[in-house]
Amino acid sequence: MFVDQVKVYVKAGDGGNGLVSFRREKYIPFGGPSGGDGGDGADIVFEVDEGLNTLMDFRYQRHFKAKRGENGMSKGQHGKNAHPMVLSVPPGTIVKDALTGEFLADLTEHGQRALIAKGGRGGRGNIRFASPKNPAPEIAEKGEPGTERDIIIELKLIADVGLVGFPSVGKSTLLSVVSAARPKIADYHFTTLAPNLGVVETGDNRSFVMADLPGLIEGAHTGIGLGHQFLRHVERTRIIIHVIDMAATEGRDPYQDYLAINEELQAYDPTILERPQIIVANKMDMPDAEDQLVAFKEQLKEPHPIFPISALTKEGLANLLFFIADQLEKIPKNTKPIEEKSEHIIYKHQEEQAPFQITRDPDGAFVLYGDKLEKLFKMTDLTREESIQRFSRQMRTMGVDQALRERGAKDGDTVRLLKYEFEFVE
Repeated sequence: MFVDQVKVYVKAGDGGNGLVSFRREKYIPFGGPSGGDGGDGADIVFEVDEGLNTLMDFRYQRHFKAKRGENGMSKGQHGKNAHPMVLSVPPGTIVKDALTGEFLADLTEHGQRALIAKGGRGGRGNIRFASPKNPAPEIAEKGEPGTERDIIIELKLIADVGLVGFPSVGKSTLLSVVSAARPKIADYHFTTLAPNLGVVETGDNRSFVMADLPGLIEGAHTGIGLGHQFLRHVERTRIIIHVIDMAATEGRDPYQDYLAINEELQAYDPTILERPQIIVANKMDMPDAEDQLVAFKEQLKEPHPIFPISALTKEGLANLLFFIADQLEKIPKNTKPIEEKSEHIIYKHQEEQAPFQITRDPDGAFVLYGDKLEKLFKMTDLTREESIQRFSRQMRTMGVDQALRERGAKDGDTVRLLKYEFEFVE
């Protein structure tokens, strides 16, 4: 089964917890703190594997959770960092954030990697909090939570040549006779339910990758038929081969077919028609095909090369393949990425989010939320009094206490943060 778009959930590893411990050694009366830091959590990384051509692996497993870092140890020993979780994807994979639509990665070359979710930093042990004022702190941080997000993974096949055209014009037959690909072929619409790739070799030992894309129909770019699901794969091709049933075996006019398909490509992405296009007049072994070809040439306004062939009898195929190979040598191998990349670093202004916000629940309790505040809270060890006091000071510095007073909070009111409840104290 061919899978070219899927939504998955990824969760990078949390950092390991820092440790509170003290040296207890003979002849060292004032050993002091010795709690080590926690290790960093595992990143989630996508890596291109050129042996893959589908996102099938993500169809049946849609949740990926990386390992957390090792907790800190005594004697100042640092916890072990977790190894990254590396997930293999096919060339042509694009990754976007499902919630914001942010573009995360465009992976095209074998071995190329992209960081999709960053692992959390390890929490600091109490050895980090020692100071002349507090030489024996009983404070340690919990590990920082790893990034979690829903992402959209989309595949845009990387083929040198893309076959486009109405259903039943002979695209699959053409691919099957010029390559080792064996697409399903039958005498009805939408036999091709997924793109097929084949490696084509010419008589002079040149080769290129050809993709047979499912038949387009009018309105495909709006979601009609099957073609709209696979129009994205045309974006990566360097040459478009427009296959036309020149014998009009289904009663359609060849020139109108040509116009209709180009209108669909134009509506999907206007830049597609800027690429070289070769017109393949197929089924020339059928009656009336020669007359139709003459009429087609008279109506054609664009200077596209036309190759009369018969995929069934293999007539005219050699000249077509030689011409395609010649044209590909003139076109750069690496097409521009889906997202333009710059050699310079571009710094974009992003409005700084408020560290916290306050709302009210129906029962009158005050609710605190915000990424920065929640992160600090998750990294606080609530089992130790010094850690709780430190978090209280951090909230006071952020202005939480004053903001609650301005919202009408009084002594004894309930304050909620995540799943926890506190009592507001003046």
